[in-house]
Amino acid sequence: LVVIYADQTRVANQMGCWNWFRPEDQGRDAGEPALLSHLARQVAQEFGIGEGSVYVAGLSAGGAMAAILGQTYPDVFSAVGVHSGLAAGSARDVASAFAAMRGPGASPGRSGGAPVRTIVFHGTADSTVASANADAVIEDALGALRHAEIRDRSETGATVTLFSDESGAIMAEKWSLGGVAHAWSGGSAEGSYTDPTGPDASVEMVRFFLAHQAEEQR
Repeated sequence: LVVIYADQTRVANQMGCWNWFRPEDQGRDAGEPALLSHLARQVAQEFGIGEGSVYVAGLSAGGAMAAILGQTYPDVFSAVGVHSGLAAGSARDVASAFAAMRGPGASPGRSGGAPVRTIVFHGTADSTVASANADAVIEDALGALRHAEIRDRSETGATVTLFSDESGAIMAEKWSLGGVAHAWSGGSAEGSYTDPTGPDASVEMVRFFLAHQAEEQR
């Protein structure tokens, strides 16, 4: 397993966050999506990682950028993990970004196209990015799949909603994390923006990604 921890510069964003809310950073072949997809392809080539085995995930602004990458580069990223993030196109500037964080408005969504396999985590106590954004991410990820089979299951500390296509393949998962704030669930207490008491989001994301890889290889 090869992991890239991409880091934003304070020059590009004074908070050190990805610029998910800027139109020039929401499309293909331009801005931050182009830089990140190029980095992923470069590392995949260096380590001999084949197509269908590259994934992207992030928290907050990183989660929003992961959602953008899943839409703009489905040929690079086979599945997406969005933790406490927002759907692609949720904002067009700083003002609309803060509005979207309080609660998603009308998302542009995708009228068609293949679903983007996506796993979403969002804390019910998140006061930074409203948990309703998780539903917007799922809706956008499902794309043209408008009649997904939906079922719930309970996990310790979370309610998990599964979205399957007509063949029964799970296309998306939404983890609603009870009592978790704006933090990476299951992360180390020594890290920033982490909640070690929640379900281990890292483990569950890798499980979701590798299950997709195994399914593709059948």
